Amino acid sequence: MQYATITGWGKCVPPATLTNHDLATFIDTSDEWIRPRTGISQRHISHVNTSELASVAAQRALAAAGLEGSDIDLIILATASPDTLIPNIASTVQANIGASCGAFDINAACSGFLYGLGLASSQIKSGQSTRVLVIGAERLSYYLDWSRRDTAVLFGDGAGAVVVEASDQPGGILGYELNNDPAARDILKTSFGTAMDRFSASSLDFYIEFNGQEIFKRAIAGMGKLSTQVLEKCGVDKDDIDWVIPHQANERIIDTLISRMKIPKEKAVVNIANYGNTSAATIPIAICDALEKGMIKPNQTILSCAFGAGLTSAAVLFKWGDRITPINQSDAELPPCDKTGIELVARAVKHFCG
Repeated sequence: MQYATITGWGKCVPPATLTNHDLATFIDTSDEWIRPRTGISQRHISHVNTSELASVAAQRALAAAGLEGSDIDLIILATASPDTLIPNIASTVQANIGASCGAFDINAACSGFLYGLGLASSQIKSGQSTRVLVIGAERLSYYLDWSRRDTAVLFGDGAGAVVVEASDQPGGILGYELNNDPAARDILKTSFGTAMDRFSASSLDFYIEFNGQEIFKRAIAGMGKLSTQVLEKCGVDKDDIDWVIPHQANERIIDTLISRMKIPKEKAVVNIANYGNTSAATIPIAICDALEKGMIKPNQTILSCAFGAGLTSAAVLFKWGDRITPINQSDAELPPCDKTGIELVARAVKHFCG
Protein backbone atom coordinates (compact mmCIF):
# COMPACT_ATOMS: atom_id res chain seq x y z
CA MET A 1 0.00 0.00 0.00
CA GLN A 2 1.18 3.50 -0.84
CA TYR A 3 1.06 6.27 1.76
CA ALA A 4 1.16 10.00 1.00
CA THR A 5 3.68 11.89 3.13
CA ILE A 6 4.73 15.54 3.22
CA THR A 7 8.47 15.65 2.48
CA GLY A 8 9.04 19.29 1.54
CA TRP A 9 7.68 22.65 2.61
CA GLY A 10 8.25 26.29 1.79
CA LYS A 11 6.62 29.69 2.17
CA CYS A 12 6.92 33.09 0.51
CA VAL A 13 5.63 36.31 2.02
CA PRO A 14 6.32 39.67 0.37
CA PRO A 15 8.59 42.02 2.34
CA ALA A 16 6.26 45.04 2.62
CA THR A 17 3.90 45.08 5.59
CA LEU A 18 0.85 47.12 6.51
CA THR A 19 0.41 47.45 10.26
CA ASN A 20 -2.76 48.26 12.16
CA HIS A 21 -1.29 51.69 12.86
CA ASP A 22 -0.77 52.17 9.10
CA LEU A 23 -4.42 51.30 8.47
CA ALA A 24 -5.49 53.88 11.02
CA THR A 25 -3.99 56.61 8.82
CA PHE A 26 -6.75 56.17 6.21
CA ILE A 27 -9.55 54.16 7.89
CA ASP A 28 -11.49 54.93 11.05
CA THR A 29 -9.86 52.18 13.10
CA SER A 30 -7.00 51.52 15.51
CA ASP A 31 -4.72 48.76 16.73
CA GLU A 32 -6.84 48.68 19.91
CA TRP A 33 -9.94 47.97 17.79
CA ILE A 34 -8.39 45.41 15.40
CA ARG A 35 -6.25 43.18 17.63
CA PRO A 36 -8.88 42.20 20.24
CA ARG A 37 -11.41 41.38 17.50
CA THR A 38 -9.12 39.53 15.09
CA GLY A 39 -5.72 38.81 16.65
CA ILE A 40 -4.05 40.59 13.70
CA SER A 41 -1.19 43.09 14.13
CA GLN A 42 0.03 43.35 10.54
CA ARG A 43 -0.37 41.85 7.08
CA HIS A 44 1.97 41.58 4.08
CA ILE A 45 1.23 43.43 0.82
CA SER A 46 2.61 42.01 -2.39
CA HIS A 47 4.42 43.96 -5.10
CA VAL A 48 4.24 40.96 -7.45
CA ASN A 49 1.52 38.72 -8.84
CA THR A 50 0.24 35.59 -7.15
CA SER A 51 2.16 33.25 -9.46
CA GLU A 52 5.49 34.77 -8.38
CA LEU A 53 4.68 34.22 -4.72
CA ALA A 54 3.63 30.66 -5.56
CA SER A 55 6.76 29.96 -7.60
CA VAL A 56 9.14 31.00 -4.82
CA ALA A 57 7.22 28.97 -2.23
CA ALA A 58 7.27 25.99 -4.62
CA GLN A 59 11.03 26.23 -5.22
CA ARG A 60 11.66 26.34 -1.48
CA ALA A 61 9.41 23.31 -0.92
CA LEU A 62 11.21 21.38 -3.65
CA ALA A 63 14.60 22.18 -2.13
CA ALA A 64 13.38 21.08 1.30
CA ALA A 65 12.39 17.72 -0.25
CA GLY A 66 15.68 17.43 -2.12
CA LEU A 67 13.88 17.46 -5.47
CA GLU A 68 13.87 19.31 -8.77
CA GLY A 69 10.80 20.53 -10.65
CA SER A 70 11.31 17.73 -13.16
CA ASP A 71 10.66 15.18 -10.38
CA ILE A 72 7.05 16.36 -9.88
CA ASP A 73 4.13 14.40 -11.38
CA LEU A 74 1.33 16.90 -10.68
CA ILE A 75 0.90 20.51 -9.55
CA ILE A 76 -2.23 21.61 -7.67
CA LEU A 77 -2.43 25.34 -7.00
CA ALA A 78 -5.16 26.64 -4.70
CA THR A 79 -6.02 30.31 -5.17
CA ALA A 80 -8.95 32.69 -5.36
CA SER A 81 -6.75 35.52 -6.68
CA PRO A 82 -4.88 34.25 -9.77
CA ASP A 83 -2.93 36.54 -12.10
CA THR A 84 -5.02 35.21 -14.98
CA LEU A 85 -8.09 33.01 -15.29
CA ILE A 86 -6.96 31.79 -18.71
CA PRO A 87 -4.43 30.21 -18.60
CA ASN A 88 -4.23 28.87 -15.07
CA ILE A 89 -1.31 30.07 -12.98
CA ALA A 90 -0.27 26.53 -12.05
CA SER A 91 1.16 26.51 -15.59
CA THR A 92 3.18 29.63 -14.76
CA VAL A 93 4.64 27.93 -11.69
CA GLN A 94 5.26 24.81 -13.78
CA ALA A 95 7.31 26.81 -16.28
CA ASN A 96 9.21 28.58 -13.50
CA ILE A 97 10.26 25.35 -11.78
CA GLY A 98 10.94 23.34 -14.94
CA ALA A 99 8.26 20.68 -14.43
CA SER A 100 6.68 18.47 -17.09
CA CYS A 101 3.40 17.19 -15.69
CA GLY A 102 -0.27 17.94 -15.19
CA ALA A 103 -0.98 21.30 -13.54
CA PHE A 104 -4.22 23.00 -12.55
CA ASP A 105 -5.72 25.67 -10.28
CA ILE A 106 -8.54 25.06 -7.82
CA ASN A 107 -10.70 27.71 -6.19
CA ALA A 108 -12.12 26.53 -2.90
CA ALA A 109 -11.20 29.88 -1.34
CA CYS A 110 -9.63 29.54 2.10
CA SER A 111 -10.16 25.76 2.13
CA GLY A 112 -8.29 25.40 -1.16
CA PHE A 113 -4.98 24.14 0.20
CA LEU A 114 -6.66 21.34 2.16
CA TYR A 115 -8.78 20.45 -0.88
CA GLY A 116 -5.51 20.17 -2.80
CA LEU A 117 -3.85 18.13 -0.07
CA GLY A 118 -6.76 15.69 -0.08
CA LEU A 119 -6.65 15.37 -3.87
CA ALA A 120 -2.87 14.84 -3.77
CA SER A 121 -3.33 12.05 -1.23
CA SER A 122 -5.89 10.32 -3.44
CA GLN A 123 -3.68 10.63 -6.51
CA ILE A 124 -0.77 9.00 -4.69
CA LYS A 125 -2.76 6.28 -2.95
CA SER A 126 -4.38 5.31 -6.24
CA GLY A 127 -0.96 4.97 -7.86
CA GLN A 128 -1.67 7.74 -10.36
CA SER A 129 1.09 10.03 -9.02
CA THR A 130 4.30 9.63 -7.04
CA ARG A 131 5.17 13.22 -6.18
CA VAL A 132 2.61 16.05 -6.04
CA LEU A 133 3.30 19.73 -5.42
CA VAL A 134 0.43 21.43 -3.55
CA ILE A 135 0.46 25.24 -3.30
CA GLY A 136 -1.76 27.80 -1.62
CA ALA A 137 -1.15 31.35 -2.86
CA GLU A 138 -3.10 34.60 -2.65
CA ARG A 139 -2.89 38.29 -3.39
CA LEU A 140 -6.11 39.29 -1.66
CA SER A 141 -5.04 42.91 -1.21
CA TYR A 142 -6.03 43.29 -4.88
CA TYR A 143 -9.68 42.58 -3.97
CA LEU A 144 -10.04 44.96 -1.04
CA ASP A 145 -12.13 48.10 -0.79
CA TRP A 146 -9.87 49.97 1.62
CA SER A 147 -12.74 52.11 2.88
CA ARG A 148 -14.51 49.03 4.33
CA ARG A 149 -13.12 48.40 7.78
CA ASP A 150 -14.71 44.96 8.15
CA THR A 151 -12.60 43.49 5.32
CA ALA A 152 -9.67 45.90 4.97
CA VAL A 153 -8.23 44.90 8.33
CA LEU A 154 -8.42 41.14 7.74
CA PHE A 155 -6.61 40.06 4.60
CA GLY A 156 -3.01 39.79 3.46
CA ASP A 157 -0.84 38.29 0.74
CA GLY A 158 1.44 35.26 0.72
CA ALA A 159 2.06 31.70 -0.43
CA GLY A 160 2.97 28.32 0.98
CA ALA A 161 3.69 24.96 -0.63
CA VAL A 162 4.31 21.33 0.24
CA VAL A 163 5.61 18.31 -1.64
CA VAL A 164 3.60 15.13 -1.05
CA GLU A 165 5.40 11.89 -1.91
CA ALA A 166 4.50 8.23 -2.08
CA SER A 167 5.97 6.15 0.74
CA ASP A 168 5.88 2.54 1.91
CA GLN A 169 6.04 3.70 5.53
CA PRO A 170 2.66 3.90 7.29
CA GLY A 171 1.55 7.44 8.09
CA GLY A 172 1.34 10.63 6.08
CA ILE A 173 -2.14 11.82 5.16
CA LEU A 174 -4.46 9.55 7.13
CA GLY A 175 -7.77 10.93 5.89
CA TYR A 176 -9.66 14.00 4.73
CA GLU A 177 -13.19 15.40 4.58
CA LEU A 178 -14.50 18.05 2.17
CA ASN A 179 -17.83 19.87 2.17
CA ASN A 180 -19.66 22.90 0.83
CA ASP A 181 -22.66 24.88 2.10
CA PRO A 182 -24.14 26.53 -1.02
CA ALA A 183 -27.08 28.05 0.87
CA ALA A 184 -24.61 30.49 2.43
CA ARG A 185 -22.50 31.21 -0.65
CA ASP A 186 -23.51 34.89 -0.75
CA ILE A 187 -22.23 35.82 2.71
CA LEU A 188 -18.64 35.93 1.48
CA LYS A 189 -18.11 36.92 -2.14
CA THR A 190 -16.75 39.28 -4.72
CA SER A 191 -18.45 40.18 -8.00
CA PHE A 192 -15.34 39.62 -10.12
CA GLY A 193 -16.03 37.26 -13.04
CA THR A 194 -18.23 36.95 -16.11
CA ALA A 195 -21.18 38.26 -14.10
CA MET A 196 -19.52 41.67 -14.45
CA ASP A 197 -20.70 44.04 -17.17
CA ARG A 198 -17.50 44.54 -19.12
CA PHE A 199 -18.96 47.69 -20.76
CA SER A 200 -19.71 49.40 -17.45
CA ALA A 201 -16.94 51.13 -15.51
CA SER A 202 -18.85 50.60 -12.26
CA SER A 203 -18.36 46.84 -12.65
CA LEU A 204 -14.65 47.37 -12.08
CA ASP A 205 -15.35 48.35 -8.48
CA PHE A 206 -15.38 44.71 -7.33
CA TYR A 207 -14.34 43.96 -3.77
CA ILE A 208 -14.76 41.33 -1.09
CA GLU A 209 -18.20 41.42 0.56
CA PHE A 210 -18.56 39.90 3.96
CA ASN A 211 -21.13 39.02 6.65
CA GLY A 212 -18.91 38.59 9.68
CA GLN A 213 -21.44 37.24 12.16
CA GLU A 214 -22.78 34.57 9.83
CA ILE A 215 -19.29 33.53 8.79
CA PHE A 216 -18.22 33.25 12.43
CA LYS A 217 -21.07 30.83 13.23
CA ARG A 218 -20.84 28.76 10.07
CA ALA A 219 -17.04 28.56 10.15
CA ILE A 220 -16.98 27.05 13.63
CA ALA A 221 -19.79 24.64 12.77
CA GLY A 222 -18.24 23.58 9.45
CA MET A 223 -14.69 23.09 10.70
CA GLY A 224 -15.85 21.39 13.87
CA LYS A 225 -18.11 18.95 12.04
CA LEU A 226 -15.52 17.88 9.48
CA SER A 227 -12.76 17.64 12.09
CA THR A 228 -14.92 15.26 14.11
CA GLN A 229 -15.75 13.25 10.99
CA VAL A 230 -12.14 12.80 9.90
CA LEU A 231 -11.07 11.77 13.40
CA GLU A 232 -13.84 9.18 13.54
CA LYS A 233 -13.05 7.90 10.05
CA CYS A 234 -9.40 7.43 10.96
CA GLY A 235 -10.12 5.99 14.42
CA VAL A 236 -8.08 8.69 16.16
CA ASP A 237 -9.08 10.20 19.50
CA LYS A 238 -8.83 13.97 19.82
CA ASP A 239 -6.57 13.48 22.84
CA ASP A 240 -4.01 11.86 20.52
CA ILE A 241 -3.70 15.00 18.41
CA ASP A 242 -0.37 16.77 18.91
CA TRP A 243 -1.20 19.91 16.93
CA VAL A 244 -4.21 21.57 15.35
CA ILE A 245 -3.32 23.84 12.43
CA PRO A 246 -6.54 25.73 11.63
CA HIS A 247 -7.20 28.26 8.91
CA GLN A 248 -5.99 31.64 10.17
CA ALA A 249 -9.08 33.78 9.60
CA ASN A 250 -9.71 35.25 13.02
CA GLU A 251 -8.20 34.33 16.38
CA ARG A 252 -11.64 34.44 18.00
CA ILE A 253 -12.85 31.76 15.58
CA ILE A 254 -9.81 29.61 16.37
CA ASP A 255 -10.30 30.01 20.13
CA THR A 256 -13.99 29.12 19.93
CA LEU A 257 -13.37 26.11 17.68
CA ILE A 258 -10.63 24.70 19.91
CA SER A 259 -12.73 25.27 23.02
CA ARG A 260 -15.80 23.51 21.59
CA MET A 261 -13.68 20.56 20.47
CA LYS A 262 -12.27 20.39 24.02
CA ILE A 263 -8.69 20.55 22.77
CA PRO A 264 -6.14 22.50 24.85
CA LYS A 265 -5.42 25.89 23.29
CA GLU A 266 -1.68 25.30 23.55
CA LYS A 267 -2.07 22.62 20.86
CA ALA A 268 -3.29 25.19 18.31
CA VAL A 269 -0.80 26.73 15.88
CA VAL A 270 -1.73 30.41 15.62
CA ASN A 271 0.29 32.88 13.56
CA ILE A 272 -2.42 35.25 12.32
CA ALA A 273 -0.87 38.23 14.14
CA ASN A 274 1.92 38.51 11.57
CA TYR A 275 0.07 37.70 8.35
CA GLY A 276 -3.67 38.33 8.62
CA ASN A 277 -5.91 36.05 6.59
CA THR A 278 -3.99 34.86 3.51
CA SER A 279 -6.84 32.51 2.49
CA ALA A 280 -5.52 29.34 0.82
CA ALA A 281 -1.99 30.20 1.95
CA THR A 282 -2.67 30.35 5.70
CA ILE A 283 -2.24 26.65 6.47
CA PRO A 284 0.96 25.96 4.48
CA ILE A 285 2.50 29.15 5.89
CA ALA A 286 1.54 28.01 9.41
CA ILE A 287 3.08 24.57 8.77
CA CYS A 288 6.34 26.25 7.75
CA ASP A 289 6.31 28.54 10.78
CA ALA A 290 5.64 25.62 13.15
CA LEU A 291 8.58 23.71 11.68
CA GLU A 292 10.88 26.75 11.83
CA LYS A 293 10.03 27.21 15.52
CA GLY A 294 10.66 23.55 16.33
CA MET A 295 7.05 22.95 17.33
CA ILE A 296 6.42 19.97 15.03
CA LYS A 297 8.34 16.83 15.99
CA PRO A 298 8.83 13.60 14.00
CA ASN A 299 5.79 11.31 13.79
CA GLN A 300 3.38 13.73 15.45
CA THR A 301 -0.32 13.63 14.59
CA ILE A 302 -1.70 16.87 13.14
CA LEU A 303 -5.28 17.94 12.44
CA SER A 304 -5.83 20.80 10.01
CA CYS A 305 -9.17 22.40 9.16
CA ALA A 306 -10.41 25.33 7.12
CA PHE A 307 -13.47 27.14 5.79
CA GLY A 308 -13.92 29.62 2.99
CA ALA A 309 -16.21 31.25 0.45
CA GLY A 310 -18.70 28.88 -1.06
CA LEU A 311 -18.99 28.15 1.88
CA THR A 312 -16.32 25.48 1.62
CA SER A 313 -14.92 23.54 4.54
CA ALA A 314 -12.25 20.88 4.85
CA ALA A 315 -10.37 18.83 7.42
CA VAL A 316 -7.22 16.73 6.93
CA LEU A 317 -5.57 14.44 9.47
CA PHE A 318 -1.93 13.54 8.90
CA LYS A 319 1.05 12.06 10.68
CA TRP A 320 4.29 13.92 10.16
CA GLY A 321 7.29 11.94 8.89
CA ASP A 322 10.73 11.44 10.36
CA ARG A 323 12.32 14.58 8.95
CA ILE A 324 11.68 18.09 10.27
CA THR A 325 14.58 19.92 8.60
CA PRO A 326 15.01 20.74 4.90
CA ILE A 327 17.36 18.61 2.82
CA ASN A 328 18.44 21.68 0.84
CA GLN A 329 17.83 25.43 0.87
CA SER A 330 16.59 27.26 -2.21
CA ASP A 331 18.07 30.59 -3.29
CA ALA A 332 14.76 31.60 -4.89
CA GLU A 333 13.73 35.15 -3.96
CA LEU A 334 11.14 37.69 -5.02
CA PRO A 335 12.38 40.72 -6.96
CA PRO A 336 13.32 43.62 -4.67
CA CYS A 337 10.55 45.89 -3.42
CA ASP A 338 11.32 49.58 -2.94
CA LYS A 339 7.92 50.56 -1.53
CA THR A 340 6.26 50.36 1.87
CA GLY A 341 2.92 48.68 2.41
CA ILE A 342 1.18 52.04 2.50
CA GLU A 343 2.81 53.07 -0.78
CA LEU A 344 1.76 49.81 -2.45
CA VAL A 345 -1.91 50.33 -1.58
CA ALA A 346 -1.92 54.12 -2.06
CA ARG A 347 -3.57 54.04 -5.50
CA ALA A 348 -6.37 51.74 -4.31
CA VAL A 349 -6.83 53.77 -1.13
CA LYS A 350 -7.19 56.95 -3.19
CA HIS A 351 -9.77 55.24 -5.42
CA PHE A 352 -11.92 53.84 -2.59
CA CYS A 353 -11.34 56.38 0.16
CA GLY A 354 -11.11 59.55 -1.92
